[in-house]
Amino acid sequence: MHESKEARYLINKTYDEIAVGESATLTRTLMPEDVKLFAILTGDVNPAVVDPGYSESGMFREVIAHGMWSGSLISTVLGTQFPGPGTILVDQTLHFARPVTIGDAITITVTVKQKFDHNRHVLFECLCTNQEGLQVVRGTAEVLAPSEKISRLQEMHLPEVHIDDKHARYKQMLSRVKGLEPIPTAVAHPCDKESLKGPVIAFQEGIIEPILVGPEAKIRAVAEENGIDLHGIRIVNAAHSHDSAALAVSLVKTGDAEALMKGSLHTDELMSEVVARANGLRTNRRISHVFLMDVPTYHRPLLITDAAINIAPTLEEKADIIQNAIDLAHVIGIPEPKVAILSAVETINPKIQSTLDAAALCKMADRGQIKGGILDGPLAFDNAVSIVAAKTKGIKSAVAGHAEILVVPDLESGNMVAKQLEYLANALSAGIVLGTKVPIVLTSRADTAETRTASCVIAALMAHARRNKEGN
Repeated sequence: MHESKEARYLINKTYDEIAVGESATLTRTLMPEDVKLFAILTGDVNPAVVDPGYSESGMFREVIAHGMWSGSLISTVLGTQFPGPGTILVDQTLHFARPVTIGDAITITVTVKQKFDHNRHVLFECLCTNQEGLQVVRGTAEVLAPSEKISRLQEMHLPEVHIDDKHARYKQMLSRVKGLEPIPTAVAHPCDKESLKGPVIAFQEGIIEPILVGPEAKIRAVAEENGIDLHGIRIVNAAHSHDSAALAVSLVKTGDAEALMKGSLHTDELMSEVVARANGLRTNRRISHVFLMDVPTYHRPLLITDAAINIAPTLEEKADIIQNAIDLAHVIGIPEPKVAILSAVETINPKIQSTLDAAALCKMADRGQIKGGILDGPLAFDNAVSIVAAKTKGIKSAVAGHAEILVVPDLESGNMVAKQLEYLANALSAGIVLGTKVPIVLTSRADTAETRTASCVIAALMAHARRNKEGN
């Protein structure tokens, strides 16, 4: 939320200055944000107003404004224009002639009809018309007129409100796999509400075909307790969490599943089976993790790596971590991702290892050892995501201010960055493990079902990309 300043003179009219027949007007255009803000402020979430799907099937076939949105604009004219500051609304009647829809420009006119000397009240006729001149609202307003003259420069510090609809961003994420075949996914030990609800929602959305691996009695008990419908979902019974991890990985090895998903077990339990040399899911590439973040205050998607697997990666390991992230960026539709290699500073300092690694990684990209992206570093976080910060420091780079992949120095810093964005910036987060034979949905036990479902979208996109590659 940012503040904007509007300075103007506020000049009212006292009761004695007001003449019958005088009028004032105000014009406002209804925007989608107005409907959402009015619903938030009043708690009026009538689906006929705020639900586009319901609105399209309703009487008016489109989103309409709350009736009192127009009514409140009458109060705005009376309180800020005529009579102006000091006016107190006493009584109001309204008749709603026709709906106001998104994009309508409403003109509010208040006209003095009568004055009452005994109590200094003024009766106004009120009329609201749309851009076609058609009547929207009509009525009357009785006010106690100002008794003192006000004429001064008024500085109004009004917050500039931005509506962030996280649910809309979530639904947009789910739409990425619309029309694609669900991917069979082994879910290891989904034995609490969120870890079970996530894959079930993904199943209901047509993203995955979950195979729930764990103690069947426990899984069904959790489902019954929380009203989760398991109809049509396969369950593979396992004795305990270690057994669940082993069986889930074996389902991938046999080809029954094309993706793996962590449930309510510890990450180490699942990953120990994934990295097992005999029966694991290793490839020649270093295994790494990526958080895909949809941050409402940033103009493009952010991939943060590695914040969950590699604690203090070496230069060689960072090369694989970057390549994994670039490959994922290609899958989600970023043809040449901009990769910022982060450090505390943007200059090379022999005492800060991450700056030396950044310089070496950029040169490796120049030599074709890392392919498919544009690398720059070292870059401090502000320079990576803010073009203003980059220009202030004189950094000329195709990456600075436009980064799509943030490569962190170590797990600790990456984990902090990702969780700060999620909890303080309201980022929509999805987590995925790369560098394995199949994508692995690896989320925190604190993550919501929605986060787990969003992560399933990324896993499904990767699985389909793998199918296409093998088909070619």
